[in-house]
Amino acid sequence: MMTSRRRFLTITAWTGLGAALAPGAMAAAPTLHRWRGSALGAAASIVIAHDDAHRLTALAKAEVARLEGAFSLYRPDSALSRLNAAGILRHPPPEMLELLAMCDALHARTDGAFDPTVQPLWALYAERHAAGTSPSQREISTVLHRVGWRHVDVASDAVALRRPGAKLTLNGIAQGYISDKVAALLKAQGVDNVLVDIGETVAVGNRPDGQPWRIGLADPARPGAAARYRRLSDQACATSAPAGTSFDHDGRVGHILDPRSGRPGGRWRQVSVIADSAAYADGLSTAFCLMETAAIRRASASVEVVLTA
Repeated sequence: MMTSRRRFLTITAWTGLGAALAPGAMAAAPTLHRWRGSALGAAASIVIAHDDAHRLTALAKAEVARLEGAFSLYRPDSALSRLNAAGILRHPPPEMLELLAMCDALHARTDGAFDPTVQPLWALYAERHAAGTSPSQREISTVLHRVGWRHVDVASDAVALRRPGAKLTLNGIAQGYISDKVAALLKAQGVDNVLVDIGETVAVGNRPDGQPWRIGLADPARPGAAARYRRLSDQACATSAPAGTSFDHDGRVGHILDPRSGRPGGRWRQVSVIADSAAYADGLSTAFCLMETAAIRRASASVEVVLTA
């Protein structure tokens, strides 16, 4: 089972674009190029208006693959998998250190709702529900002893998990981080206008017609209903929904688990966060699913939050 929030995000940047362009602009503008693929188990895409789009998207794909080598839970040779297997990772890649520093900031900002050490709980729920049962309170309490960000030591030469059986998951932030990194790579190549969605979305500049990029936020409880559209320019957007993936066949036990109680969260059907960084938007949208309105308000300085109850 792999978590995915992508079913609730629709990117419409390439639809109706020709009609929106002024007469003669289509001939002058580069062809709009779209790449589709996957990263960390989620659908990914890049929409770029550039004469050298094929070379640039090849560079982006290589960057995605490189960063998956650090953060993937499902590749046994990834830095994260090696950390989880051994309990220590010596000489961690700089991207791992940078991302863990963001995790530390998000953990403090959300009063512990964001916590990458939740992976043992996730594995418990997945195993029990795959067998047709659910975890007992005793099992949850036992596994909770392995959970806790304060038990993770991060230093430039090593990352260590101080609790036996502790494991990390970066699924609640790594997609946003990779989106940020790919966008930064393309900007460094001179790209002024591109929409990057490596699991979460970064809008650099605008569409070729000069208008902001356009995304649609679908309501998870209303399949087929019209999406709420947002315009993004030099911003990022991340969306989380507890029902995006469920452990049970009936869709009642969502995949976002509260690291404090060990129970599935779900205060909100869906949370979208618009911010300057996709990594922070990703982490905040995950944590906000578990938080009350007042707590979200305290933690949401400098970001825009869209809540669906």
